[in-house]
Amino acid sequence: MLAGQQPLYEAELIFPLDKLHNHSSSIVELPGGELMVCWYRGSGERSADDVQVMAARRRPGQGWSEPFVLADTPGFPDCNPILFVDSRERLWLAWPAIVANEWHTALLRYRISTDYRRPGPPVWQTSEPWLVVPRNFHEKVRRTIEPLLAPGAPDFQMQWAKRLLERAADKYFTRMGWMPRNHPIELPSGRILLPLYSDGFSFSLIGITDDGGQTWTTGEPIVGPGCVQPTLARKRDGTLVAYMRDNGPPPKRVMMSISRDDGATWSPVTDTEIPNPGSSLEVLVLRDGHWVMVYNDTERGRHSLVAALSDDEGATWKWKRHLELDRRDQGAASFHYPSIIQAHDGTLHVTYSYFLNHLPEGEPRKAIKHVRFNTAWIREGER
Repeated sequence: MLAGQQPLYEAELIFPLDKLHNHSSSIVELPGGELMVCWYRGSGERSADDVQVMAARRRPGQGWSEPFVLADTPGFPDCNPILFVDSRERLWLAWPAIVANEWHTALLRYRISTDYRRPGPPVWQTSEPWLVVPRNFHEKVRRTIEPLLAPGAPDFQMQWAKRLLERAADKYFTRMGWMPRNHPIELPSGRILLPLYSDGFSFSLIGITDDGGQTWTTGEPIVGPGCVQPTLARKRDGTLVAYMRDNGPPPKRVMMSISRDDGATWSPVTDTEIPNPGSSLEVLVLRDGHWVMVYNDTERGRHSLVAALSDDEGATWKWKRHLELDRRDQGAASFHYPSIIQAHDGTLHVTYSYFLNHLPEGEPRKAIKHVRFNTAWIREGER
């Protein structure tokens, strides 16, 4: 651990266990040190029309506020929200409204606020749908997928590849269905990169704005066998690394692609050695140059959630410590979809979905959990 730094770990539920589905949180620190967390809540996910984006605040020295509605499209489910504070201290909210109860019908929306210091929801100055034509989409998909149609390929592979090629030529499928999951990052140039993915294609896309959200373009799609929910890290030399959830066939690993042109183009997708059960993860570059990744460290199940620390920009992850570990039968509890930030005091804050699935049906058993810790706690290891 760093000299003089003592291990720190604190944990709490943002609200008591709830009967509704509470999932997919995102945390930010606002100027002045206040925390804000959002997530979605309802009687289901895309199939339930009562799903809203909720939020809660925590001022320094105080507890979490009562949850309040942050976004609600009446009659449509609102899911997968993310929060972000840019270099101009503007607060962003991005989320998809699900138009026809299927993930591929997602319509991405975003809001921007400069008036968010008061209790409750911010006052939004910008509220827009995110409408773009993805860059070089059909060509990139064709170049990547056509080789998979070689004679002798397995039938499931042939069917999957043909379906992707058909959808990549369809304007609806290429322009709809994009959803966020992890925090955007802002480059030194001021360019903001918004990580997106599509369940319709089961791969990823990076939204790009160079004027603070007034106009948008995209990079080329990040095409691979089930590479979704990208999280971005920037190396000292400017290389961008996208780590992605593995929704594809075994081996179940965190997937990776790199960009050397600020997100415009991306390398072929490869597997890392990091296990992934088909669950969201997030990586964060700390101010001292270390990287932290929070993820489910299994190939099956979400009962184990860890924070891992790298001192070589993700080449290795030398330290790892559990945030959660349930040793009962797989599925008895689930801890997943982490969101991580580094606060102004250097500590790390993570929120994640906290499901006690073993409790009887109808009992409150879902919440969002918040933990605060430092890198010394990770380095200390299991005790």
